[in-house]
Amino acid sequence: MNSHEFIQTFPAFRSSPATMLKGLLTAGRRQLIPAGKQIYHEGDACSAIAFILAGDVRVYKIGQTGREITLYEIGPGETCILNASCILAGQNYPAHAVTTSDADLLLVPSAEFRRLVSDHETMREFVFTLLSRRLSGVMELVEEVAFGRMDERLAEYLVERSADNRLETTHQKIANDLGTSREVVSRLLKDLERKGKVRLSRNEIILLSGGWR
Repeated sequence: MNSHEFIQTFPAFRSSPATMLKGLLTAGRRQLIPAGKQIYHEGDACSAIAFILAGDVRVYKIGQTGREITLYEIGPGETCILNASCILAGQNYPAHAVTTSDADLLLVPSAEFRRLVSDHETMREFVFTLLSRRLSGVMELVEEVAFGRMDERLAEYLVERSADNRLETTHQKIANDLGTSREVVSRLLKDLERKGKVRLSRNEIILLSGGWR
């Protein structure tokens, strides 16, 4: 991969010095990872940071009961801020990360990433901007989990995620994203189906009546 190709996916580095891009790309190792591959488990050491060239990665936590909640998802042109913060702070990864589609990653060793952050303002700006965006998203998630009614949150989720009133997903995926159990999601969806607002089929939800948007 050359600098031009990298900047097409990471335009934040368009004004970066050539020496920074050369160091990043020389140290980085490109790796293709299939969908469903666990990248990090909670407590893993962070030996490298992944710059996402293609594909998507889900970052999530697992509670003592086994319930999952999605913290955020990252895609092309991004990296995981937890990955970055762990490298900079010398700590282990505090969550889990898994590919949700086939992913193309540029893996940059931790020592090189720390050097790039220390030496180049554009890398620091990239990390701080991503941190700010992710922190805002996680704060919204905390507010929803702590204060939002689950039936209202589910309705909002269906509207936001559907395309042409159709959503291809599983009850477990919705439960993971909303931080609740599959049983709660299934019960609430059945209630909506009885009210004539959705039609349920295997891995698909269709929004039927008006008033959703």
